[in-house]
Amino acid sequence: MKKIIRTEIRPLAEYAKIREAFRTQIMKVKDERRIQIQPHLTFLFENHDTILYQIQEMLRTEQQTGEKEILHEIETYNELIGEKGELGCTLMIEIEQADERSVKLARWLDLLSHIYLLTDRGSKVFPQFDSRQVGESRISSVHYLKFKLGDQIPVRIGCTHLDLKAEVALTQIQTAALCKDLIG
Repeated sequence: MKKIIRTEIRPLAEYAKIREAFRTQIMKVKDERRIQIQPHLTFLFENHDTILYQIQEMLRTEQQTGEKEILHEIETYNELIGEKGELGCTLMIEIEQADERSVKLARWLDLLSHIYLLTDRGSKVFPQFDSRQVGESRISSVHYLKFKLGDQIPVRIGCTHLDLKAEVALTQIQTAALCKDLIG
Protein backbone atom coordinates (compact mmCIF):
# COMPACT_ATOMS: atom_id res chain seq x y z
CA MET A 1 0.00 0.00 0.00
CA LYS A 2 1.18 3.49 -0.80
CA LYS A 3 2.98 5.19 2.09
CA ILE A 4 2.62 8.88 2.91
CA ILE A 5 5.22 11.12 1.32
CA ARG A 6 6.22 14.61 2.40
CA THR A 7 4.63 16.38 -0.57
CA GLU A 8 1.17 15.14 0.51
CA ILE A 9 1.32 17.01 3.82
CA ARG A 10 -0.37 20.39 3.60
CA PRO A 11 0.80 23.43 5.55
CA LEU A 12 -1.46 24.13 8.55
CA ALA A 13 -3.16 27.18 7.01
CA GLU A 14 -3.89 25.32 3.79
CA TYR A 15 -5.12 22.26 5.71
CA ALA A 16 -7.48 24.44 7.75
CA LYS A 17 -9.25 25.48 4.53
CA ILE A 18 -9.99 21.91 3.42
CA ARG A 19 -10.22 20.23 6.83
CA GLU A 20 -14.00 19.86 7.13
CA ALA A 21 -14.47 18.40 3.65
CA PHE A 22 -11.44 16.13 4.10
CA ARG A 23 -12.69 15.00 7.52
CA THR A 24 -16.12 14.14 6.10
CA GLN A 25 -14.49 12.09 3.35
CA ILE A 26 -12.17 10.25 5.78
CA MET A 27 -14.97 9.44 8.23
CA LYS A 28 -16.67 7.52 5.41
CA VAL A 29 -13.43 5.67 4.68
CA LYS A 30 -13.03 4.84 8.38
CA ASP A 31 -16.65 3.67 8.68
CA GLU A 32 -15.95 1.02 6.03
CA ARG A 33 -12.91 -0.17 8.00
CA ARG A 34 -14.19 0.03 11.59
CA ILE A 35 -15.27 -3.29 13.07
CA GLN A 36 -16.45 -3.82 16.62
CA ILE A 37 -16.53 -7.45 17.62
CA GLN A 38 -17.82 -6.93 21.12
CA PRO A 39 -18.32 -3.97 23.45
CA HIS A 40 -14.66 -3.63 24.38
CA LEU A 41 -12.85 -4.41 21.09
CA THR A 42 -12.93 -2.07 18.11
CA PHE A 43 -10.65 -2.53 15.11
CA LEU A 44 -9.89 0.25 12.66
CA PHE A 45 -8.11 -1.01 9.56
CA GLU A 46 -5.80 1.74 8.38
CA ASN A 47 -4.92 2.74 4.85
CA HIS A 48 -3.14 5.58 3.09
CA ASP A 49 -6.05 8.01 3.50
CA THR A 50 -6.75 7.32 7.18
CA ILE A 51 -3.07 7.73 8.01
CA LEU A 52 -2.75 10.93 5.97
CA TYR A 53 -5.67 12.32 7.94
CA GLN A 54 -4.11 11.19 11.24
CA ILE A 55 -0.83 12.90 10.41
CA GLN A 56 -2.55 16.13 9.36
CA GLU A 57 -4.62 16.13 12.53
CA MET A 58 -1.61 15.45 14.75
CA LEU A 59 0.31 18.30 13.16
CA ARG A 60 -2.71 20.59 13.52
CA THR A 61 -3.35 19.66 17.15
CA GLU A 62 0.27 20.05 18.16
CA GLN A 63 0.79 23.07 15.87
CA GLN A 64 3.89 21.43 14.43
CA THR A 65 5.38 23.17 11.42
CA GLY A 66 9.06 22.21 11.61
CA GLU A 67 10.39 19.91 8.92
CA LYS A 68 11.95 17.55 11.47
CA GLU A 69 8.64 17.13 13.33
CA ILE A 70 6.67 16.61 10.12
CA LEU A 71 9.09 13.95 8.89
CA HIS A 72 8.95 12.25 12.28
CA GLU A 73 5.14 12.05 12.14
CA ILE A 74 5.26 10.65 8.60
CA GLU A 75 7.81 8.01 9.59
CA THR A 76 5.91 7.04 12.73
CA TYR A 77 2.48 6.77 11.13
CA ASN A 78 3.72 5.07 7.96
CA GLU A 79 4.52 2.07 10.16
CA LEU A 80 0.76 1.51 10.52
CA ILE A 81 0.20 1.09 6.78
CA GLY A 82 0.40 -2.50 5.64
CA GLU A 83 2.56 -3.63 2.77
CA LYS A 84 1.03 -5.45 -0.22
CA GLY A 85 -0.86 -8.49 1.14
CA GLU A 86 -0.85 -7.06 4.66
CA LEU A 87 -3.44 -5.11 6.64
CA GLY A 88 -2.49 -2.56 9.27
CA CYS A 89 -4.96 -2.10 12.07
CA THR A 90 -5.48 -0.07 15.23
CA LEU A 91 -7.12 -2.07 18.01
CA MET A 92 -8.86 0.04 20.62
CA ILE A 93 -9.76 -1.61 23.92
CA GLU A 94 -12.59 0.54 25.15
CA ILE A 95 -13.41 0.55 28.86
CA GLU A 96 -14.89 3.76 30.27
CA GLN A 97 -14.31 3.32 34.00
CA ALA A 98 -10.64 3.80 34.99
CA ASP A 99 -10.69 1.27 37.85
CA GLU A 100 -12.37 -1.37 35.68
CA ARG A 101 -9.97 -0.58 32.82
CA SER A 102 -6.94 -1.16 35.03
CA VAL A 103 -8.20 -4.55 36.21
CA LYS A 104 -9.18 -5.76 32.75
CA LEU A 105 -6.01 -4.60 31.00
CA ALA A 106 -4.07 -6.62 33.57
CA ARG A 107 -6.32 -9.67 33.13
CA TRP A 108 -6.14 -9.45 29.33
CA LEU A 109 -2.33 -9.43 29.17
CA ASP A 110 -2.34 -12.23 26.55
CA LEU A 111 -5.21 -10.78 24.48
CA LEU A 112 -3.22 -10.11 21.31
CA SER A 113 -2.38 -13.78 20.83
CA HIS A 114 -6.15 -14.48 20.72
CA ILE A 115 -7.07 -12.01 17.95
CA TYR A 116 -7.43 -13.31 14.39
CA LEU A 117 -8.78 -12.73 10.91
CA LEU A 118 -10.47 -15.72 9.30
CA THR A 119 -9.90 -15.92 5.56
CA ASP A 120 -11.90 -17.26 2.63
CA ARG A 121 -9.67 -20.36 2.75
CA GLY A 122 -10.52 -21.08 6.38
CA SER A 123 -7.14 -19.94 7.70
CA LYS A 124 -6.87 -18.01 10.94
CA VAL A 125 -4.30 -15.25 10.56
CA PHE A 126 -3.00 -13.91 13.86
CA PRO A 127 -1.51 -10.41 14.01
CA GLN A 128 1.99 -9.22 14.49
CA PHE A 129 2.17 -6.55 17.17
CA ASP A 130 4.59 -4.26 18.93
CA SER A 131 5.65 -6.05 22.11
CA ARG A 132 6.50 -2.66 23.67
CA GLN A 133 2.75 -2.13 24.11
CA VAL A 134 2.51 -5.17 26.37
CA GLY A 135 3.86 -4.50 29.84
CA GLU A 136 4.75 -6.96 32.55
CA SER A 137 1.48 -6.47 34.38
CA ARG A 138 -0.95 -5.05 31.82
CA ILE A 139 -1.45 -4.21 28.16
CA SER A 140 -2.05 -0.85 26.55
CA SER A 141 -5.58 0.17 25.59
CA VAL A 142 -4.45 0.90 22.00
CA HIS A 143 -2.49 -1.53 19.82
CA TYR A 144 -1.12 -1.42 16.30
CA LEU A 145 -1.48 -4.76 14.56
CA LYS A 146 -0.47 -6.17 11.19
CA PHE A 147 -2.17 -9.13 9.56
CA LYS A 148 -0.15 -10.85 6.79
CA LEU A 149 -2.82 -12.28 4.49
CA GLY A 150 -1.00 -12.53 1.17
CA ASP A 151 -3.69 -13.20 -1.43
CA GLN A 152 -6.29 -14.48 1.05
CA ILE A 153 -9.52 -12.57 1.57
CA PRO A 154 -10.61 -11.69 5.12
CA VAL A 155 -14.18 -12.80 5.84
CA ARG A 156 -14.45 -12.77 9.65
CA ILE A 157 -12.64 -11.27 12.62
CA GLY A 158 -12.57 -12.80 16.06
CA CYS A 159 -11.08 -13.30 19.46
CA THR A 160 -10.68 -16.55 21.37
CA HIS A 161 -9.82 -15.01 24.77
CA LEU A 162 -12.16 -16.50 27.38
CA ASP A 163 -13.34 -13.07 28.60
CA LEU A 164 -13.81 -11.66 25.11
CA LYS A 165 -14.74 -14.62 22.93
CA ALA A 166 -16.51 -13.39 19.82
CA GLU A 167 -16.42 -13.60 16.04
CA VAL A 168 -18.22 -11.49 13.47
CA ALA A 169 -18.57 -11.70 9.71
CA LEU A 170 -17.28 -8.80 7.70
CA THR A 171 -19.90 -7.06 5.61
CA GLN A 172 -19.51 -6.95 1.84
CA ILE A 173 -18.51 -3.29 2.12
CA GLN A 174 -15.86 -4.08 4.76
CA THR A 175 -14.49 -7.00 2.77
CA ALA A 176 -14.30 -4.90 -0.41
CA ALA A 177 -12.51 -2.05 1.42
CA LEU A 178 -9.97 -4.40 3.00
CA CYS A 179 -9.36 -6.25 -0.27
CA LYS A 180 -8.68 -2.93 -1.97
CA ASP A 181 -6.15 -2.16 0.76
CA LEU A 182 -4.53 -5.58 0.43
CA ILE A 183 -3.73 -5.11 -3.22
CA GLY A 184 -2.52 -1.57 -2.66
